[in-house]
Amino acid sequence: MTAARRVLTIGHSYCVRRNRELAEAMNTGGGGAWSITVAAPERFPGDLGPIETRREEFEGAELRTLPVHGARRIHVMRYGRGLQALLDEPWDLVHCWEEPYVLAGAQVARAHRPGTALVYASFQNIAKRYPPPFGAFERYSLRQAAGWIAFGRTVEATLQTRPAYAARPHAVIPFGVDVTRFAPDRAAGMALRARLGWKPDGAPVIGYLGRFVEAKGLGVLLEALHALRARGGDWRALFVGGGPWDARLRAFAERHGDRVRIRTGVPHDDVPDHLRAMDMLCVPSQTTPNWREQFGRMIVEAFACGVPVVGSDSGEIPGVIGDAGLVVGERDVPTWTRTLADLLEDPARRGALGARGRARAETTFAWPVVGRQHLAFFDRILNR
Repeated sequence: MTAARRVLTIGHSYCVRRNRELAEAMNTGGGGAWSITVAAPERFPGDLGPIETRREEFEGAELRTLPVHGARRIHVMRYGRGLQALLDEPWDLVHCWEEPYVLAGAQVARAHRPGTALVYASFQNIAKRYPPPFGAFERYSLRQAAGWIAFGRTVEATLQTRPAYAARPHAVIPFGVDVTRFAPDRAAGMALRARLGWKPDGAPVIGYLGRFVEAKGLGVLLEALHALRARGGDWRALFVGGGPWDARLRAFAERHGDRVRIRTGVPHDDVPDHLRAMDMLCVPSQTTPNWREQFGRMIVEAFACGVPVVGSDSGEIPGVIGDAGLVVGERDVPTWTRTLADLLEDPARRGALGARGRARAETTFAWPVVGRQHLAFFDRILNR
């Protein structure tokens, strides 16, 4: 009997249990032919407070934890004691979910055993010239790499222009979603509305989920909502997240009274019900000189909950939405206003888009699908 191929997947994002769903999908989808071990920080500063990494009873993949230093500045975060001993073990492949140009990515490249395949995963979808020492980190990491994974077509298009990436095999694989936990549930959505002090019926709810920052397009969305109100549109708005724009959103809420609810500090386990309370989700991200939307996890989560999505054309959003939602120009407030008005007045269309999004979540973004794609790429690398 052939021994299972041993894969170590390491990354700071694995401190969050929901991110370890990728490792779980690979471990389950391998059918015994693969053995997956996850390495994550022991502790990490999260948005809602410090995170202490703990393995849940239902997790099948082995979990190892390591100390990290400098975690508040992710470009210079480094793994501490135990990294070398971990990477000295006889892995068939090391999957590094750290960008090749950051210190931790280069650290993994330096510590991994010669002869062990090293694969990086990247969300980098803007061409940048990195200042020292980050350019050197990237060059060193890529010299050690056997391949790389792009979390989207804009990542692939950006990185393929660089010779070090173009010379190595790669795969385009999306991020995933748990289509069991994120699933349509109208009763749960109505119950959440009641907890917010809203009647379950009434005006449709326009939702936003994400960081309260300018780059996420909140200014465009507020302008569109103002315009809808001026032309007599009947809506309610639910903002879920947190960040520097909190005060502006609360000022907006004061002007619009009972129409608006703002929810901050919402743990991810409560996100599905907040999505279910929405009649549509808006993702109005705005491209800046140093950033454009890299994936948009909230899009696939809304899809899985059967919630229609309207997104901007920033970065990876159009590719994630595909034909299952609506895409509007980033700064085109009149079209945003018109699109939202049309959806407010057409519940049948909202239902059709919601069903299309759910189908796309199941066939393209469900974790079992994403896990199998990773294993297929690892198999391709190892068979070289």
